[in-house]
Amino acid sequence: MEKAKVHFDITNVYVAKHIVNNGILTFDTPKRLYGAISMDLSANGETVKLRADGMDYYVSNSNNGYEGDLSIAMAPDWFRQEILGEELTESDKVLVENANSEQSAFALLYEFKYDKHHRRHVLFNCVASRPGIKGENKDNQRDADTESTSITASPMEDGKVKASTTEETPKEVYNNWFNKVWEKDSGASVL
Repeated sequence: MEKAKVHFDITNVYVAKHIVNNGILTFDTPKRLYGAISMDLSANGETVKLRADGMDYYVSNSNNGYEGDLSIAMAPDWFRQEILGEELTESDKVLVENANSEQSAFALLYEFKYDKHHRRHVLFNCVASRPGIKGENKDNQRDADTESTSITASPMEDGKVKASTTEETPKEVYNNWFNKVWEKDSGASVL
């Protein structure tokens, strides 16, 4: 079987909110975050070197997850409420951003198109910043304004940061990737 050589186009972006019951972390059912334009997350960590005997005697790399930006067409109201902590007023149905609101951690699931097999990924422990506010008057109103949120993906308590499918991933696991957050040794998913 020929292996994939390149990837392009981010698609199928889902968010699964962290739920903690009695100190046990689980994930809510993933919700589709439509309108993904791009994602650019850089590896976060550092290299530590100990020089001894005239050489790098000990070298260690830390894995502190990823940081960067996710650009989307527009953050939906459910994302603003459930993840960013905005409050919907009961009678007027107005979304209110409050500096005292708490944001929620979540798993970020997504897919890249590959030349042979579309690889699917999950970042288990993410937080998102509030999207900036921007709008621009343009001569050609066909170019839409977009929103960008900064994503920080940190290691879980057990050290897990990210998981990805491969060409050998069983169909059942691959096909159910966006139904529940996949967890190691739990079959296709956990909840």
